[in-house]
Amino acid sequence: MSSRRSRSSQSGSSRNITDDQITDLVSKLQQLIPEIRNRRSDKVSASKVLQETCNYIRNLHREVDDLSDRLSDLLATTDADSAQAAIIRSLLM
Repeated sequence: MSSRRSRSSQSGSSRNITDDQITDLVSKLQQLIPEIRNRRSDKVSASKVLQETCNYIRNLHREVDDLSDRLSDLLATTDADSAQAAIIRSLLM
């Protein structure tokens, strides 16, 4: 076996994840995502959980971007030396 192949098989073996671990992780995601958590049905496919998780993360990114834009706009209209401006600058970092 080549050294390249043996390295990849060695590193790959430490990354193997069991079906039980996947099920546990999907269950944890299911509890974290509001869209899924609020449903009455307990049976949701793993692919649906992952899809909803991606959507939720995208929405969070949009909210963060929106809040950052709003803080930047507020900072532009605030006296640069004020305590409020210092707070806004710390939030933007």
